[in-house]
Amino acid sequence: MTKQPAQQTKPFESVDGDYAAALNASLGGWNAAMGLRFLRATGEEVVAELEIGPTHRQPYGIVHGGVHCGVIETVCSTGAALAALPRGQSVVGLENHTSFLNAMREGKLLVTARPLMRGRRTQVWEASVAGPDGRTVATGRVRFLALEADTSLAGETVRIKSKIGG
Repeated sequence: MTKQPAQQTKPFESVDGDYAAALNASLGGWNAAMGLRFLRATGEEVVAELEIGPTHRQPYGIVHGGVHCGVIETVCSTGAALAALPRGQSVVGLENHTSFLNAMREGKLLVTARPLMRGRRTQVWEASVAGPDGRTVATGRVRFLALEADTSLAGETVRIKSKIGG
């Protein structure tokens, strides 16, 4: 019996509308530095995980609040971008409100984000961060502005990509 090769997807292409594999294949910057891994990524829901290590802790030995803010911003931004892309838009964050509920020192964080509102000009996404025991350790809400192509942002023109990562 001949083994068939696994179906190959190019970076930032999706067979079923879930971009997690493509995102993981092209991780860089903050996501790679933190060790974030996407489990699901659509315009309806984004789920990611992060194994806590020494680089994620503040001086008291618990997960730094910036890690929670960062993963919440990342999963919400990913979902908002996937929802905006079919309209030829990109998104930028305007607000990130994160609440720290329970301290955590080690284990795996599971971050889940879903939209509360996806309008033509703004989106609001909400995320929760759970520890390995399922207890919620942080929650957050991020508001986004939808940008059209050729909008100026921080002195440069925003270029809307024809596909994710393209």
